[in-house]
Amino acid sequence: MIKEIQLRVNLIEERKENILLYKASKQLEVDKKEITAVKVLRKSIDARKKETIFNYKVAVYINEALPKEPDYIFEYKDVSKAKEIHIIGFGPAGMYAALRCIELGYKPVVLERGKNVQDRRRDLKAINQDHFVNEDSNYCFGEGGAGTYSDGKLYTRSLKRGDVRRIFENLVFHGATEQILVDAHPHIGTNKLPKIIQNIRENILKFGGEIHFETKVTDFVIKNNKLQAIQLQNGQEMTVNAVILATGHSARDIYELLHKKQISIKAKSFAMGVRVEHPQEIIDQIQYNCSGKRDELLPAAAYSLVNQVNNRGVYSFCMCPGGFIVPAATANGEVVVNGMSPSRRNNKYANSGIVVELDINQDFKKYEKFGELKGLEFQKDLEKIAFFAGGRTQTAPAQRLVDFVDGTLSSDLNDTSYQPGLKSAPLHSLLPRIIGSRLRKGFPEFGKKMHGYFTNEANIVGVESRTSSPVNIPRKENLEHTEIEGLFPCGEGGGYAGGIVSAAMDGERCAEAAISKL
Repeated sequence: MIKEIQLRVNLIEERKENILLYKASKQLEVDKKEITAVKVLRKSIDARKKETIFNYKVAVYINEALPKEPDYIFEYKDVSKAKEIHIIGFGPAGMYAALRCIELGYKPVVLERGKNVQDRRRDLKAINQDHFVNEDSNYCFGEGGAGTYSDGKLYTRSLKRGDVRRIFENLVFHGATEQILVDAHPHIGTNKLPKIIQNIRENILKFGGEIHFETKVTDFVIKNNKLQAIQLQNGQEMTVNAVILATGHSARDIYELLHKKQISIKAKSFAMGVRVEHPQEIIDQIQYNCSGKRDELLPAAAYSLVNQVNNRGVYSFCMCPGGFIVPAATANGEVVVNGMSPSRRNNKYANSGIVVELDINQDFKKYEKFGELKGLEFQKDLEKIAFFAGGRTQTAPAQRLVDFVDGTLSSDLNDTSYQPGLKSAPLHSLLPRIIGSRLRKGFPEFGKKMHGYFTNEANIVGVESRTSSPVNIPRKENLEHTEIEGLFPCGEGGGYAGGIVSAAMDGERCAEAAISKL
């Protein structure tokens, strides 16, 4: 017999050995000797009250053994001589499109503009230390995409877009900790993701797929509205059967190419703002209602904030407990910031994007001349402002939080995790009013929800501009582009995902759609 039950455990009980077995026995009124195993299905922490509670959902096996076979089995087959499907981009969408192709007996040919995870590290070092951005290999481009050197946050609301559990199980299959199958807000960590991504690459190659790094697609050959071939930067032309376009939300050259060739794209709404960084200890004290350091059994505290300011959402995005801020520019002459955490989330700072919803139909009147690229051009301008305000390097403009709201230039700044460094700048006047004024009203409101959050011990750092794509590449019900036969826009770059898991699920769906079409 197997029974699923909910168990609540406090901090003192959490330290006790076999506490779940004891509680399950008591709740079900079953002798402990009859319980074969207690399998944790879900774990979360509730710190809203004075007593911190661990909530468990468990499966209790009564006189029954745990199943030996896993719930998900991934069977890959040799596709070295199979029909080809080309995949542009090797982020989560591209990786999982390639894996799904192999499962279904088709050969993925992956074209990635950036480098593999090992070689990419040198280019990340160049951004952080030398302030030089390799436009094809950086925090956004390269093996694994923008997710590789990120927190590896796996939380998603896209539960209807595919099998979330299947993606989690596949990550475990490729080396991720089984803890991600349990945690309510699972993450892998920037220190562990590269090895998992390397394992995925090796598996694709092992079963006959191809992956070409430092291979940039520069043009599409189209005849009678059908994609015939793709052209590469080195002059090579590849004939194609179907192309999955999984280039990510920062591949601006792809949007510009489609626009130039009059292939349908659409401007879409997105969000922009800043990244705020607090000492992690402050966030812990607020979230866990403690006066000193958090209990060792508790993870670095996270938060989620949202408010309406002048009819627009102002909210936290990509919150990184125990993390650090990184430079996410994809070209020289711009400053973009993002955040990430190691697996242990043990850095002394917490950071989060705090962004404002922008409406593509109302907020970009000055950019109408750019047509469907108006949001992208607005994005570019804000990143250039940040570049000049930071001193024309990857040093980022920053301000103490209360100073920003008060409209006062900070005489000095708090220490930071951002390696290229910060420069005091009047972000209160540099940010466009549609963003800056809402942030200045939103931060004090957040301080009312989290007492101690609104403090000058926090810095805000500009700009957080790559939350999602400013462009949507439209597709039909069968996931094919509305005009171009054989082209399947995919993942965040197409405007169909918002993170690692949703992008991976969309990659699988696009692979299935492309194969179905063939």
